[in-house]
Amino acid sequence: MGGLIFVFLAGASTAWAAEGEEVKGTLRIQGQPVAGVKITVATDADAPVGEATTGADGAWKVAVDKAGSYKVTLDQATLPAGKALRDPNRGTLTVQVFEGNARNVLFGLVDANAPPQGQQGDGGGSSYWTRVAQLVFEGLNLGLIIALGAVGLSLIFGTTGLTNFAHGELLTIGAFLAFFFNTVVGLHLLIAAPIALVIAAALGWGQDRFFWGQLRRRKTGLISMMIISIGLALFLRALLLFLFGGGGESYDQYVAQAGIQIGPISATPKSLIAMGIEIVVLIAVGLALTYTRLGKATRAVADNPALASSSGINVDRVIRLVWASGTCIAALAGILLGTTQNLNFQMGQQVLLLMFAGVTLGGLGTAFGALVGSLVVGMFVQVSTLWIPPEMKTIGALVVLIIVLMVRPQGILGRRERIG
Repeated sequence: MGGLIFVFLAGASTAWAAEGEEVKGTLRIQGQPVAGVKITVATDADAPVGEATTGADGAWKVAVDKAGSYKVTLDQATLPAGKALRDPNRGTLTVQVFEGNARNVLFGLVDANAPPQGQQGDGGGSSYWTRVAQLVFEGLNLGLIIALGAVGLSLIFGTTGLTNFAHGELLTIGAFLAFFFNTVVGLHLLIAAPIALVIAAALGWGQDRFFWGQLRRRKTGLISMMIISIGLALFLRALLLFLFGGGGESYDQYVAQAGIQIGPISATPKSLIAMGIEIVVLIAVGLALTYTRLGKATRAVADNPALASSSGINVDRVIRLVWASGTCIAALAGILLGTTQNLNFQMGQQVLLLMFAGVTLGGLGTAFGALVGSLVVGMFVQVSTLWIPPEMKTIGALVVLIIVLMVRPQGILGRRERIG
């Protein structure tokens, strides 16, 4: 294992280059990349900084000299025929770039040939309902990815009581492990991904065996362990930044695919296959928790660790296996997420809040609650872009979280507890 880690670090470091501040983004419409679009960046005083053209995967980036406020402009004349900005007045966006960070910039694109909303007699136009259907589909896809990550987060919380702020980095590690074996070693992604999952499971087992388990034996409090997880997240994020840099990376396969029209929905084959994998894995987890000995032992430990131990259950072994399986599932979520967007060292952090929202909304400590809550969160994140700018789309999910918890504090599937 030590030799494998050394090879990984040595190989990954060749992909690293000194990265400064930058602005970047990916242009997509209905999940399809838009290539050949010119993006320019200038200072607040309109002094030119740089320009870029979107590649085959729709990605672009421009390095900036220092942190500060910048104007990012999409040249609408370079958009392909039939494509346009959702709001033509938002062709120039002002963004704030912080020291040492890359800033993502989102431009909402629509089909320019579609009739304007409200022109038809169905109360909003067929194009409006087509867009609603597309966003619901994308919300389901996002919700399933969030659910994969949230299931492990919820099981770890249920069995140990730990609120793990480093769980997002487990997604990132899984994605970059697959990236390493795919692009550095040269294996096809279909071979690289299973290898990455096995290593991720081993890392999860070792993480509890040599780190979290030691803290539990030393009677470290849950608040202290939560703060430690924040420090661990910062360390892992910095390590990934050092190894792979701050720019976006992508797998060698499945970068861009032609869409398939399914009624009003446009989807790529990779997104449909990914959703199928996510559904199968989530069903398998549910069946395992319900019918297998390990699943029943996991639920027993989550309910009452002391009683489970007195009944002959090896609590430490169960927790260790939960860590291994939870890390493996989170790594799978990261790999699947990496097929839909560029890989970067912050990708896990960017969905961590949504995972916490899904777990809390569904009910703390319940895998089935995490699934339901994540689907609700994913749906509202995507559908909310009908009314609010895309860069503010997480607000919709958080508003729903607040409303549901005000009505049902234990979450959708959580059990009501009596205090006092």
